[in-house]
Amino acid sequence: MTPEKIQARARFGKVAVLLGGRAAEREISLKSGSAVLAALLRQGIDAHALDPDERVLEHLRTGGFDRAFIILHGRGGEDGQIQGALETIGMPYTGSGVLGSALGMDKYRCKLAWTGCGLPTAASVLLRTDADLAVAEALGFPLMIKPVHEGSSIGMARVEDMASLADAWRAARGYDALVLAERWIHGAEYTCAVLRGEALPMIRLETPHAFYDFEAKYRADSTRYHCPCGLPEAEESRLQRLALDAFEATGASGWGRVDLMVDASEEPFLLEINTVPGMTDHSLVPMAARVAGLDFDTLVLGILETSLDRG
Repeated sequence: MTPEKIQARARFGKVAVLLGGRAAEREISLKSGSAVLAALLRQGIDAHALDPDERVLEHLRTGGFDRAFIILHGRGGEDGQIQGALETIGMPYTGSGVLGSALGMDKYRCKLAWTGCGLPTAASVLLRTDADLAVAEALGFPLMIKPVHEGSSIGMARVEDMASLADAWRAARGYDALVLAERWIHGAEYTCAVLRGEALPMIRLETPHAFYDFEAKYRADSTRYHCPCGLPEAEESRLQRLALDAFEATGASGWGRVDLMVDASEEPFLLEINTVPGMTDHSLVPMAARVAGLDFDTLVLGILETSLDRG
């Protein structure tokens, strides 16, 4: 083992890579976690995979772990639950804390926070009952339907009329009791990765699908990722600053991703944030990091370093 690897091993101690979980995004988390684990092992880190169950805190304590690399996507891992559990045993972990994780996972309350801070986001309506469908209709079609507490575009749909709105709402309720109807933004979609307070190069997403759905994210070969994104430097800097403001407004920290759209009038609209983004071969944060000069292993080590802020 090289001196650099010996130093890294001593610096971080024994690391639990929390992956899998019980959320709808389990499949993606397992892929992300496997890639993260391999990167840590290549760099000499004493890292071990741990798929959390109801005894996860016991496993962490008895296993002699010093810190946790959270790569759990969705509920239970990205919403503040595991973060709060780790706080109770005093174990450092990567990424956002309890507040930032919980608010980032809740699309509805995240938008309320952004609106309160004067940050731009699309008009929306929370769908609780049949009566709310008429309120959503007043936003104008098309609309985007989103389960409030899901990621990876799970349960999302574009709707063009009242009939499809009602159908999409009922389908989305299969994933979450709370569903958001959001005014459709016609324009280009971008994402901005954040690492330790810095915005990485932005990515412009292009897909022949109606929107950047689960299939386009993880399975389709037709999705195009443009990084550099093609915007003038001043415009990209403006959007990066907006992404950082949006990230900080929710209390998020460490690393993550902010998704946004820019309409035909060049007005930006924040969509959502991801406090534990994907780290698969199709994922966006590693793509932006490469353009910034960071290979995958260096990126993973940088994310692990965010746990030192709680050490």
